[in-house]
Amino acid sequence: MMRHLITGAGSGIGDALARALHDRGDELWLLARSTERAADLEASFPGARTVVADLADAEGLARLADSGDLPDRIDSLVHSAGVVELGTVADLGVAEMRAQLEVNLLAPMVLTRACLPALRAARGLVVLVNSGAGLAANPTWSAYAASKFGARGFADALRAEEGEHGVRVTSVYPSRTATPMQEKVHAQEGKDYDAAQWIQPGTVAATILHAIDLPADGTVSDLTVRPAPR
Repeated sequence: MMRHLITGAGSGIGDALARALHDRGDELWLLARSTERAADLEASFPGARTVVADLADAEGLARLADSGDLPDRIDSLVHSAGVVELGTVADLGVAEMRAQLEVNLLAPMVLTRACLPALRAARGLVVLVNSGAGLAANPTWSAYAASKFGARGFADALRAEEGEHGVRVTSVYPSRTATPMQEKVHAQEGKDYDAAQWIQPGTVAATILHAIDLPADGTVSDLTVRPAPR
């Protein structure tokens, strides 16, 4: 049985992935920002373990390394949580910039560091659910794209550093996906939202599952998921 630690399992891609892994009987450890949220996740995924930590609190995440709350072996650590606030550089406030950098970039870095002993023990996989915005930046996406470009750089450096310990790293770059975040983006863009027009979360989750389930003699460093022609 494989063991997975997932952030963002409460909705979107993280939820779809957690459900696929839960349905096949894998062991889930789910990060929750509060005890109330942890209770919700435990109800949604019977048998799952929860770890309470706020992704916006880097110091709190760092303390997990010595807390005894993390498993001693992790086959996959999946960073699926994220936040977005659109706005031009001229208009976006410092708080909105900081929030995106803290949750989308700093949190994966700090949490991965806390989990490295368990990942090394299992020769595990780190998956960063990035974004098309981590490959190309568009107007009003500066802070979000900066956080995702940073996550891409972190993944590349981590891959080079941890290869000798057997730790693999995969970055996944989905185009627009039908998630609550995408609904929020449409509202900020002043556009109507139709979930059927976008990649479904389960499709991205299946891509991540492919990376998780690859035999030990192979790894995928980068995966881009684009909409199929209509």
